[in-house]
Amino acid sequence: MNRIEAVILDWAGTTVDFGSFAPTQIFIEAFKGVFDMDITLAQARIPMGLGKWQHIEALGKLPEVDTLWTAKFGRSMNSEDIDKIYAAFMPLQIANVVDFAAPIAGVVDTINTLRSQNIKIGSCSGYPRAVMEKLVPAAKALGYQPDYWVASDDLLAGGRPGPWMALQNVIELGVGSVSACIKVDDAVPGIEEGRNAGMWSIGLSVSGNEFGKTWEEYQGMSIDAVNLLKQQAAEKLYAAGAHYVIDTLADLPSVIDCINERLAKGERP
Repeated sequence: MNRIEAVILDWAGTTVDFGSFAPTQIFIEAFKGVFDMDITLAQARIPMGLGKWQHIEALGKLPEVDTLWTAKFGRSMNSEDIDKIYAAFMPLQIANVVDFAAPIAGVVDTINTLRSQNIKIGSCSGYPRAVMEKLVPAAKALGYQPDYWVASDDLLAGGRPGPWMALQNVIELGVGSVSACIKVDDAVPGIEEGRNAGMWSIGLSVSGNEFGKTWEEYQGMSIDAVNLLKQQAAEKLYAAGAHYVIDTLADLPSVIDCINERLAKGERP
């Protein structure tokens, strides 16, 4: 396989929802509503990319959250607590996600460019299916529709950082080799997912979770402030194993050209 055949894209922070705000704010509301616990936006972002039940579990294990939880309840968070927060999270997220379905600037044009090169468009998400069933048609109505999508709770094997959702895309899209695939994500578990699946893994340093700004905030930032956050995001994504880090999906076609050259030379991820 001497050329890229498919790209497998994350959703929030990659193709829709600049800054990945739809899930993070709901975690804050769910913790507050169920247990009157205040977590910060920065804390809510740390496990981003995991399945949402696993995300809540990871939040409970953060030292600062565990300290507050233990002080309040005399013990660490357990599975029953996670279930209660998840039960509150789900209806809030289902109701909220359609408000964050607009494609990020440059996404629709990039998808059109890739399709003109006969590249298939796969996708996967940390969202469960009940959320994706609302998000996918809303995004389609606004101009973005992948060829295939899979949710975090669709597969018995599990979600990120395991390779299974990415590999399910390979199966459904009929791609001949994982080395002819690129996984694109804005969060660490999604980069690890791509690497674990044997794919080229590309991180996004501006549009997603690690940068963590709304489009309006981003537009109002100084160049120095943007560069600082980009550098911090890129360092995290490279440390997770990203082969390349770009600003947004709009920069993907030029990287595909580079990877195709490497494939032609016999290089693999």
